[in-house]
Amino acid sequence: GRRTQLLKGLPATTTVEENAAAGVSVYAFNVTVSPLSSEGVAIPPTIVNSNPLTEAFDIESKGDLEYRVVTTGNPVLDYETMPKRFDLQIFVEDTTGRTDLNILTVQVTDKNERPVFRGNMAIQTVTIYVLEGTPPECIYQVDAADPENAELKYSLLPAPVPFMVLESGAIFSTKEFDYEKDPHCYFLNVTVTDPEGLNSTKTVNINIININDERPYFTTKQRIYRIPEEQSPGTVVANITAKDPDDENSPSRLFYSIQSSDRYFSINPSTGVLQVAGRIDRDALPLRLHPNVSVIIQVEDSPSVGHASEMEITIIIDDINDNSPECNPSTFRKEANENMTAGTFLLDLRNYCKDIDVNPSNNQFNFVGLSGFGSNNFALESTGSGRLVMTGSIDLENPANLGVGVYSLTVRVQDSAYPNYSSKYPFYTSFDIFLCYIIYIYIRIKPVNEFFPVFSNLSYEFNVSEIAKVGSSIGRVNARDKDWPPSVITYSIVAGGSTRDYTNVFWINPTKGDVKILARLDYETTQKHILTVQASDQEKTATASVTVNVLEVNDEEPICSPNFYSFQIPVSIAVGTNINGFRIECQDRDSDPRSFRYFINEGNMNNHFTFSPSAGSNTSRLILASSFDYESGLDKNWIYRLRVYITDDNLLSARDKTTHLIKTGMVTLSIRVIPNPTTVIATTPGFTVVTKRENLYSESAWYVPFIITLGSLLLLGLLAYLGFLLATWVRMRCLPAGKADGTPLINFTFCLSSQTMTKLNTVFDGEARDPVTGKMYEFNTRSGARRWKKSSETLQPVPAVQVTSSTTDNGDQGTEQAEAPSRKEISEKRKEPTAETKSAVKPSAGQLETPGLRLQKQKEESEDRGLSSPVPQGRY
Repeated sequence: GRRTQLLKGLPATTTVEENAAAGVSVYAFNVTVSPLSSEGVAIPPTIVNSNPLTEAFDIESKGDLEYRVVTTGNPVLDYETMPKRFDLQIFVEDTTGRTDLNILTVQVTDKNERPVFRGNMAIQTVTIYVLEGTPPECIYQVDAADPENAELKYSLLPAPVPFMVLESGAIFSTKEFDYEKDPHCYFLNVTVTDPEGLNSTKTVNINIININDERPYFTTKQRIYRIPEEQSPGTVVANITAKDPDDENSPSRLFYSIQSSDRYFSINPSTGVLQVAGRIDRDALPLRLHPNVSVIIQVEDSPSVGHASEMEITIIIDDINDNSPECNPSTFRKEANENMTAGTFLLDLRNYCKDIDVNPSNNQFNFVGLSGFGSNNFALESTGSGRLVMTGSIDLENPANLGVGVYSLTVRVQDSAYPNYSSKYPFYTSFDIFLCYIIYIYIRIKPVNEFFPVFSNLSYEFNVSEIAKVGSSIGRVNARDKDWPPSVITYSIVAGGSTRDYTNVFWINPTKGDVKILARLDYETTQKHILTVQASDQEKTATASVTVNVLEVNDEEPICSPNFYSFQIPVSIAVGTNINGFRIECQDRDSDPRSFRYFINEGNMNNHFTFSPSAGSNTSRLILASSFDYESGLDKNWIYRLRVYITDDNLLSARDKTTHLIKTGMVTLSIRVIPNPTTVIATTPGFTVVTKRENLYSESAWYVPFIITLGSLLLLGLLAYLGFLLATWVRMRCLPAGKADGTPLINFTFCLSSQTMTKLNTVFDGEARDPVTGKMYEFNTRSGARRWKKSSETLQPVPAVQVTSSTTDNGDQGTEQAEAPSRKEISEKRKEPTAETKSAVKPSAGQLETPGLRLQKQKEESEDRGLSSPVPQGRY
C-alpha cells in the first residue's frame, strides 16, 4: 500500500521504570484514518520488530482509534541486567490499504531496590553450631548484595548477645562458651541496610554444643564375687555402676565393656549388669586348675574417643555335684555260648565309668538296678564292683527260650552323694534325680550246632518229560535242623546227574532245594538219573537219594535221505512213472516206520507229482500223477520246486492227533521239465525291479564325515612320509655323478649289483604320442628316459654308450646292465639339456650312429618334464 502518516504522536521517546508490573502504560498514541475508510483499520497497530529484540512490550486498544504501549511483565524490566533502551517499530494499515511504520523509543530508568541475601540465608534460616570451650572467632560470613552495588551496613538484634557483626558481614563470637553455665541456644536477627535506608532482615540460630571433658568414675565398691558353677546364661553376677561429671544434672550416658578376654561373662553396655554369658564348668579346663576368674571392666562416656576408667573384679567359681557318672561306651555288646555254666564272668563296668566332679565328695557312684529282658540269668556281684556274671546256662532249644537270641539289660549308675542337677536336668524331680545315667548291655547267646540236618524223605522220585525246557524245575527236596535258631541249610548235588555229553545235567538251588534241568533230556539215550543230594548247615551234613525218571515224548523229527535233490525229466514222460527212479527213505528214533505220512506242501502246480506209498512206510517213490500240457496253455512252469513234508502221525487217530505231539521232516526237490525239440516254449513276460539307494546325510551321524576326513588326512600324511623315506634312500644309494670340469651335462647313474657305475649321456632318438593327453614326447630307446617334445627341437641320433667298469672280470656284465637300467633310475626326474649339452652329445667319429632314423616332427609345444606312464611303442 501507500505510505501515509497514520500514527499520530509517533515517532516519539518515552521512559518506564524498571521492575514495572504487567499492564503499566508506557506511551499513548492515536491512529488517523482516511475519511473514505469507514471501517477503521485493517491491521491494528502492531510491534513488528524491536531493537534489541524483546517481548516486554505490547499494544492495547483504548477505543476510538486510541492505543497505548504497555509492559507485559515477561520478562520484567531490570535496569542492572537488561538493555536500557528499546526501539519499537509500530506498523498499522487502514482499510483502504494505506500503511504507516514509526518508531517508539523506550528508555528504562533506574529504581532503588532493597538489598538481598545470597547463599543459604536467601532460602532458609541458618543454624550455626559452636562447641563449648571454643575461643572467640568468626562463626559465619553473611553474604548480601545491593542491586545498585551500593555500600551496605550490617547489624545484630538483640544487642546484649555475645556476638558481633563486622562491616564485611562476618559474625564473631565474643566469649568462650560453657555449656553448663551459658544458654544452649541464641536467636539473632541480621539486618542489612543500603545508603538510602532500605533494608532486609534474616534470622540466624546459634546452638552451643556440649563437649566431653570429664572422666567417668565407678561407684561400685565390691571387687570379689563368688558363684556356683553351671549357672544359666543371663544369671546376674554383679551390678556395676559409674558416673560422669559431665552429666551431673541428668542420667549418665555411659558405655560398659569387658576388656579382658573372657568367655564366661558379659556386661550390658548400657546398664553395667554383669551376667553369665556361657557355660561355666568347674570340672573342665582351665577352671579345673584355676577356679578364680579375673574380669577387667571399662566404663567410657563415648564409644570411640571419650574418656574411660577401668576396674578389675575377681569371680570365684564353686564346685557342685553337677555331673552324673558317665560310661564310655555307654552301650556294651557281649557274646556267651548257650552252654556256659553259672558264675561265668562277662563284664566289669567300673573299668568304663567315671565321675568328673572335682570335689571327691561329689564323684562317688554305685551300680544298681539290674533289669531288662532275661535279667534273671545275670547278676551283679556287688553294687560297688560293677562285675556282671551269669547265674546259669541257657538252652536255646528249650521252648521257653525259643526265638531269644539277645538279652537286653540296663544298669543304673548313681551318685553316692545327693546330686545337684537342677541346672543341667531341670525336668528331674528330687526323687528321680538319682536316675542320672543308664548303661545298656546287650548279651547275644551264641547257638551251638548240636544236630545234623534231616531230610523230609529218605529218597525222592521225580518224573519229567524229555522235552522239558532247560531251566525248568522238576521237584524240590527239603531238610531241617533242630538247632535254634534254625541253621541255614545249603543244598548241593554230590553224585550222579551226568551223561556222555554233559557233566551236570541237573542243578539244585542251594537255598531252596529246587532241582532244575541244565541240559536237554533224551529218553532214547537215558531213561533214568539217580542223584545224591547233600544238605549242610556249614558244620554237619546229610544226604538223600533223588531218582529222576525221563518220560518218552515224540520229540524226534523224521530224517529223510536225500533231503534235497535236483533232476530233469522230459515233457513226454508217461503218467505213473517213477521219476528218475527217485525214492526217499526216512528214519525216526522215537516212531514206528509205519507212522510216516508223505505229502507235497508247495510247488506242485496242477498236481503233477505224488508219492507212492503216501503213508505207512519209511520209503516212498516220486510218481508222475498227470501229464504235462503246455500246448493248450494249462501248464506254464518248466521248473518245479517241490517242498515235501513227512509227518509221524499216520498211526494216530483223529482225536489223538489233537493231543499228541507231531513232528515233521522236510525234503526239497527241484525238477526241470525238458521240452521236446518241436515244442514251442511260451514265454512269460517279465519285468525288472530296479532298486535305487541314495545315501543321505543324517545330523545324528555327524561323526562319520569327521572320521573319514581325519582318516584321509592321516593316510595322506603317512604316504608323504613314506615317499620322503624312499627318496632319501635312493639319494643315499645312488649319488649323481657329473663331469670333472663341472660341465652341466644330464647324466644318469645306475646302481648295479656288481658295483659298476655307468654314465650315459641321454639322447632322445624316438618319439611317440601319449594316449592320455595326445601330446608328442621323446624317449631314449636304450634307457627309456622320456620328455615332452618341443616343436623347435630336432630328433638327436643315439650316441655311443660309454661304460666304466669297476673290475675287469665283470666288464661284459656291466655293459649288459648299462643297456638295461633299473626301473627306479628310469623313473627319476630328468633335467632339460642345455644348449651346451645338446652340442656335446652330437655323435663323434668314434661313436656309434643309428642308421635310418625316421623322425616325425610335431608343431606342438609342451613343457619338458618326465612321464609317469610306461614307455609305449614309438616309431624309430
